[in-house]
Amino acid sequence: LLHTGWIMIGLSKDMEFFIYLLEHYAAYKKTTGDVILKQWDELGLTDLILNMYERYHSECLENAYKDIDLLVAEKKAELGKL
Repeated sequence: LLHTGWIMIGLSKDMEFFIYLLEHYAAYKKTTGDVILKQWDELGLTDLILNMYERYHSECLENAYKDIDLLVAEKKAELGKL
């Protein structure tokens, strides 16, 4: 795997975008990518967000942030009720 700026050779487009989204969402939340990824993993959202490539890459990142915030809040509420 070779990292060249924003382009990572050897990764699929959706994985490249997922990493881009993760890093930018972490900055939006004023934290780090590893903290966000851990949260998504714990909430069972990582695969869902990764699979939203078609939707998220075609809109502004702020819309993806709002959607992810909603997904996180819904999942936390759901898990809190268990």
